[in-house]
Amino acid sequence: MIREVKVKEGIVRGLPAADPRISVFKGIPFAKAPVGKLRFAPPQPAEKWDGVKECYKFSAVPIQPGACENPPDEDLYGKEWSVDTELPMSEDCLYLNVWTPARRADENLPVYFWIFGGGWQVGNASEMEFDGERIARRGIIVVTINYRVNLFGFTCHKEITAEYPDNPANFGLQDQQMALKWVSKNIKAFGGNPDNITIGGQSAGGGSVLFHIENPESRKYFKRAVVESGVFFNPFHNLFPDRSVSDAEKIGQEFFEFCGAKNLEEARNLTSQDLWKKWDEWGGFSKSAMTWAPITDEQFSRGDIISAVEKKGVTPPPLFIGYTSDEFIDNGINTIELGIRKLIKAEEKQGLKGKNYVYKFDVPIPGWDNPGKFHSVDLWFFFETLAKCWRPFTGVHYDISRKMCNYMCNFIKTGNPNDNGLSSGLSPRAGVSYPPSKEENLKRYEESQEKLPEWKAFSSEEPNCMFFDTDCTLHSFDAEGEIKKYI
Repeated sequence: MIREVKVKEGIVRGLPAADPRISVFKGIPFAKAPVGKLRFAPPQPAEKWDGVKECYKFSAVPIQPGACENPPDEDLYGKEWSVDTELPMSEDCLYLNVWTPARRADENLPVYFWIFGGGWQVGNASEMEFDGERIARRGIIVVTINYRVNLFGFTCHKEITAEYPDNPANFGLQDQQMALKWVSKNIKAFGGNPDNITIGGQSAGGGSVLFHIENPESRKYFKRAVVESGVFFNPFHNLFPDRSVSDAEKIGQEFFEFCGAKNLEEARNLTSQDLWKKWDEWGGFSKSAMTWAPITDEQFSRGDIISAVEKKGVTPPPLFIGYTSDEFIDNGINTIELGIRKLIKAEEKQGLKGKNYVYKFDVPIPGWDNPGKFHSVDLWFFFETLAKCWRPFTGVHYDISRKMCNYMCNFIKTGNPNDNGLSSGLSPRAGVSYPPSKEENLKRYEESQEKLPEWKAFSSEEPNCMFFDTDCTLHSFDAEGEIKKYI
């Protein structure tokens, strides 16, 4: 197994995962610590180090509201996975984690690059629901990354613009791009194929993926994308205000003055604890979500993905894309479903024929709180990490989770969720399943593998959608009711 790797900056050493056939490297720096003069600045490349860096534990996570010891009954996410009340937090948070099943550096395995969600306010690369081990067991290298969130990742100010005129905003998204470039440069040493990277994310992580799809520099580094509940389109109000750099600069100026900082230098000299105290006094999470988020700077970000496809000639890659049935309902419309339909319709209007595979998650979710199919619950299923959850999942949940993860992994390998990976150019023995070595037994092994129902691509003429409930079923999924008015 690969336990020690030479990357561009030095040597890193990992450990066996729970499955010793998987190696995991935790807390690899991909950028300099964004502290001091690098607070409120674009990420800078990581510095080299001497000797061997032991990557045995996760790094501190981006600064954000902490977990409650006993979250109230209505705090769904506090009960679900924001559970570690002693989680270390720091501005020094730009690290990534790698799970690899490779035994040698020349295995050329596909790579899954994962961006966490949380409204660009919370979240981290080491959340338990997206532990990468189960996906890695399917012959895929998994990378999860940290990036700056809330005020630390999305503050703008006229002095910042003067200092960094070419990239004055969206530092959290720029962190993601730097991590993506780092993976492209270094993943081969972990047994990965830099020419076969799939970028993925959920919620704000999925929204981030869309920003990278429309960013020409980011697009150099991935072939396809997984977007889970990340296309936000609400015809009644904007979930996130659409701001220009000048709009955001004014908010930054107001916040600096609220903190008692006369200029950028004084704001950088405040301790992170003092800044965070002022964040709380400013309005806390609810105001932060409406204040510090990606903006349209026409440099890194060119606006929402639907407009970018319709008006700016953006061509999305193949998409594995979907939503949960009970999330973001407004006036009877699932606004994520509407966003997906509008995005694909925008592609079709431009004559694009993308291979887009659409799913609807409708699995019954157990628990005393009767949560429904809530936003983010599908993470347990796609990463096949249900055993980490407190909910009383049973066999049917584990069965559908295995199938969902298999579909997604097939897509990551080949761009086709129906492909079992054996015809993708990979060795049939890639990963950790250890098929038989003799050809006659290998044939029997392949014939015995689970056959998933065929999943056809979605189009307006053939609106195929894979329903995940107690099984996987392909449906013709025509728009119904109010949603038809807005497509």
